[in-house]
Amino acid sequence: MTQRPNVDTPRGLAFALTAYLLWGFLPLYIKHLSHIPPAEIIAHRVIWSIPIAVVVLLILRRTKDVLTALRSPRMLGMACVTAALVSLNWGIYVWAVTSGYAMEAALGYYMNPLFSIALGALFLGEKLSRAQLVAIALAATAVVVLVVDGGGLPWAALGMMLTWGFYALGKKQLPIGPNQGFLLEVLILLPFALAYAAYLGTNGTSHFELTLSTNTWLLLGCGVITAVPLMIYANSAKLLRLSTIGILQYIAPTMIFLIAVFVFDEPFGRARAIAFLLIWLALIIYTTSMIRQMRRT
Repeated sequence: MTQRPNVDTPRGLAFALTAYLLWGFLPLYIKHLSHIPPAEIIAHRVIWSIPIAVVVLLILRRTKDVLTALRSPRMLGMACVTAALVSLNWGIYVWAVTSGYAMEAALGYYMNPLFSIALGALFLGEKLSRAQLVAIALAATAVVVLVVDGGGLPWAALGMMLTWGFYALGKKQLPIGPNQGFLLEVLILLPFALAYAAYLGTNGTSHFELTLSTNTWLLLGCGVITAVPLMIYANSAKLLRLSTIGILQYIAPTMIFLIAVFVFDEPFGRARAIAFLLIWLALIIYTTSMIRQMRRT
């Protein structure tokens, strides 16, 4: 398996935009699961993602890569780390949205690109242009405004920032194809998910019913909303610099932010309005610089 050059590509940009738009609409689905405990939702996200991932790899004829990875202690160890990080991130996110803290979920994703850029510079030696540094400074100012306006340390937002930032770094370093890597991660999580689902079933607290109730369909749908955007994102992670992935992540939290305000009726003040404008200005500056760089190369 060869290492891809650490550069931005138009295909990677298209993949990233698609994934972040899908994630932006995700709270609308998750909100319908508010009556189900987050741990049960995560278990079903894992269980029902596997059939989708398997079908994709069968079509691509890449299932052999997963079998090879399962026999490699180094690759399996790296995948265990990324699997743990993504499951923690899912849990924090589901809790935030279903508990009425969608705004904090958005804050976590606003903060994460800055963390991703720092990780890219620290571990991958990524260098930023002057325009990109200006964009980062504007985004940092926006995050500070949001944190100060919140009146305290946003633990859920910080948890999302840390888990997703290190997950993105891990996906960048995992020496396996993106779709194969996702299947490997959910296979690692599957025994825990099945054990928890079985436990809920035996004590009569499971929301998954054989009668194909609304709850059952919602939990089955967790596979689609999990696997599709994450596999698209995994492809983008291989075709973009980590810093570019980081700044594009402002798309999803902005959509979550708007849904939280206009659909979920969470409060929106002047500080959040200022931060919103600063973040989009940062995105415009960085994206313009990135496109010019791609045209030159």
